[in-house]
Amino acid sequence: MPSGCSIRALWIINNQDTVVFSRRFPVVEKQWCSAYKSENENAGLDLPRLPTDQQISNAFTRRKRREGSTRGYGIRVAQSTKGSDSWVDDPITRHIISLCLSEDDDDDEDESNKNEKNILWPIALHTKALYSILVLPLVEPREMKDYVKLCRRSDCGPAVGEDLSLSSLLLNISSITGAFMVAHAFGDIISGDTVEPEVVVSTSPSVGGLFDSLTGSIGISSRAKPIAAPVASSSPSGAATNGATASDDPKAGSRLLDRDLLRNFIASAMPFGTPLDLSLSNISAMKANGFSSADSPMQELKQPAWKPYLYKGKQRLLFTIHETVNAAMYDRDEIPDNVSVAGQINCRAELEGLPDVSFPLAGLSTAHIEAISFHPCAQVPAHGIDKQNIVFQPPLGNFVLMRYQAGCGLGPPVKGFYQLSMVSEDEGAFLYKVHLMEGYKSPMSMEFCTITMPFPRRRIVAFDGTPSAGTVLTTEHSVEWRILGNGRSLSGKSLEATFPGTIKFSPLQRKRRVDGDDEESEGEGVENVVNVEDFLVQKMNKDLPAVELEEPFCWQAYDYAKVSFKIVGASVSRMSIDTKSVNIYPTTKSPVEFSAQVTSGDYILWNTLGKAPSAAAV
Repeated sequence: MPSGCSIRALWIINNQDTVVFSRRFPVVEKQWCSAYKSENENAGLDLPRLPTDQQISNAFTRRKRREGSTRGYGIRVAQSTKGSDSWVDDPITRHIISLCLSEDDDDDEDESNKNEKNILWPIALHTKALYSILVLPLVEPREMKDYVKLCRRSDCGPAVGEDLSLSSLLLNISSITGAFMVAHAFGDIISGDTVEPEVVVSTSPSVGGLFDSLTGSIGISSRAKPIAAPVASSSPSGAATNGATASDDPKAGSRLLDRDLLRNFIASAMPFGTPLDLSLSNISAMKANGFSSADSPMQELKQPAWKPYLYKGKQRLLFTIHETVNAAMYDRDEIPDNVSVAGQINCRAELEGLPDVSFPLAGLSTAHIEAISFHPCAQVPAHGIDKQNIVFQPPLGNFVLMRYQAGCGLGPPVKGFYQLSMVSEDEGAFLYKVHLMEGYKSPMSMEFCTITMPFPRRRIVAFDGTPSAGTVLTTEHSVEWRILGNGRSLSGKSLEATFPGTIKFSPLQRKRRVDGDDEESEGEGVENVVNVEDFLVQKMNKDLPAVELEEPFCWQAYDYAKVSFKIVGASVSRMSIDTKSVNIYPTTKSPVEFSAQVTSGDYILWNTLGKAPSAAAV
């Protein structure tokens, strides 16, 4: 069987468990049949065939009833039956499922007697809007047999001394990733989430400023205006029936199912079951632009797979560095602070033909790069001391040219400490002292900065405190200190701010627990909770150790304050691109623009007076 990803069939099921769209790929199915015959040539077994839409609908309904919801339990519970997905006792079975094709509707039947002929596996399950997308990739028949063995085990999870486990089995099946990509592509088409990321460009040519919002998190300046990418429109041709959804299904509104759009997408993206290009915008643009003789590149140029058609129009080249800072600040001698930067260079090249773009990437040595990866279109020589020349043939639209992990060369944007202690069981005193942008110079500017104290298990009834800078907003379960914002920014200088205060909570509700009652309530919880995510969260919270008097509202990982900020003007890792050093061949008069933005990720100030967090909490 060939390597890579091939799809045997796919089904789209609405919220009433009815198949509203399906597609089978005979070319791939022939490969499956041939492999199955070779694997079982001496067994004399009948060749299994793909089920009908009605059989899929019935099997999906039975599984949902047996597993408690669309995705299922994911762990072995009292309701699990031998041979079912939850019997395998692995949360991945909520996303990679199996369907039993037996015609017997008796849910009490022991499924351990089923063989690979009666089971359809592995099926990538993706829920979007009010639909469930099921994608069946091509796998080896022996891998199917291995899964059936896992379903029959009496023990939970992988057995001691056994090499066979669901994780190791899926790790060796390369088509699983492709199946999920196909499922997500169809989900985006169904829900309408196929619009390309918007590009934001400054209206003033003197203020350089293009922000490529490839990741959806790149900011928009006050002078900027968005430029939307063209997307082919289509008229809905079919409707899905409304009804109640399972509790773990997305709560998005319903959308008419455009079957013609799905068929056209399949015809272009995966006509024979092997995905070629799953980008609807690329396919729509190819259909809109056509393939005239003028679009073809010269014979000596080879058109790359990532550029299915050639761009025509006003030419320009746009770069954006987007970095996310993650930090754990302890302000303790025995625990060093931990600061790291995850960055990427986003690019949009609106260039005609098949040009080569090259530029030296400055800052590699000062940025202390820990890991780096590039887009397949890039050609990168061996690392230099400080500069590395990158050559690439850019694909269409917005793309990530490079990703990297680095140190924070300029130091933490927010330094300081957070202290919290209890005056009584229901009243606490806190103190902040922070330094913003210490050591940072122009053109770097912090546009906003907030610090939030979360109290998810206590309700705030009273608060008193006045910060030296900014404003304070309180909710029932949090206190938010807005140091910068509302049009005020910080550029070319640092800011030191303090915030002392007291906070009062409603009295604790203590419950006396009996061992027998605990066991009974846990069993009832598994039976009654349909949303498995809620059940798992409840189970994890129950396992947290009891708190002490000095921290009655802080349960380990909640003993912190979270910092949020946004910085524009340059990167904190010192990674940069000199627009004057960017070369385009063949030479064209194309403007090159560059921008940079830094945002906070998991930026945490741990309570200095609390217990040192465990490695798991960090």
